[in-house]
Amino acid sequence: MPPPEHGLPVAPPHPGLGQAWWWLGAHGGAGVSTLERAVPGGLDAGRAWPVSARPQRVVLVARSSANGIRAAQLAAQQWASGAVAGVELLGLVVVADAPGRRPAVLRDKVRLVSGAVPRLWEIPWVEQWRLGEPPLAHLPKECAPLARDLTRLTRPV
Repeated sequence: MPPPEHGLPVAPPHPGLGQAWWWLGAHGGAGVSTLERAVPGGLDAGRAWPVSARPQRVVLVARSSANGIRAAQLAAQQWASGAVAGVELLGLVVVADAPGRRPAVLRDKVRLVSGAVPRLWEIPWVEQWRLGEPPLAHLPKECAPLARDLTRLTRPV
């Protein structure tokens, strides 16, 4: 387990409005706000594991920079250690931090961290996000697999 000073805080979730999952940024600037608008169904957990008496579904989010991937690794270790009991981690979304191919060293780090989470979704660079907010009426094609999987994973049984 990572030392407490390196883990994300644990807090009761703010009252949800029927969300199916929580987006949890492993670090500031991870892309949670953009994903919250681009992929309907989840709410921002406010950079803290949402722990309550009821199980909470969480999607961890990080940028593909070295610091972002390291933050995701620490959060995944924290979850795997059992320090955030009652959290069902659905997976990790890695959001591109720059256009183009990711350097090999970062691809290897993402692959390493992906072994500690149930699922990995990688969102490539979306130029429209850099230029402004994604339109609410249009899901960027880069998010379609993520949205489809989350809809399937959070469907009531």
